[in-house]
Amino acid sequence: MTTLKNFLKDKNYVRIPLVLTATDHFEINAEINAVEGRFILDTGASNTCIGMNRIEHFKLISEESIIKAAGAGATNMETLVSKENTIDINSWKYNKLEIVLFDLKHVNEALTAHNAEPVDGIIGADILKKSKAIIDYSKKCIYLKKKKR
Repeated sequence: MTTLKNFLKDKNYVRIPLVLTATDHFEINAEINAVEGRFILDTGASNTCIGMNRIEHFKLISEESIIKAAGAGATNMETLVSKENTIDINSWKYNKLEIVLFDLKHVNEALTAHNAEPVDGIIGADILKKSKAIIDYSKKCIYLKKKKR
């Protein structure tokens, strides 16, 4: 009998460990434009987001956006957008990533109030859909499908 891990490996998926935080969020490390960062994995977030205070850190070029952000108790927040970014999660890579930028202060305040580390951003459903992601909650990992070369 084959394991999920072996089955997905044969289907060109890469296994990436997740860290369960004190707030019961899964945390994942990723590189945006070759710069490492810490992100919450959020299946309910439609887009991948980064805090406005991290624009220079991740070498983002931003422009105005008509998108209004909402979540984690905050609504109608102003946003910027950054296009044509690269993301590397372990060995899964994607180019031309559009990232929504907004103030993540409320998110990080909630995390630190529960003794969790602040994050640089959120990996959202856009990446999960592009990668055909499969989350294994019991093993605390995610599988992302690599594109065939």
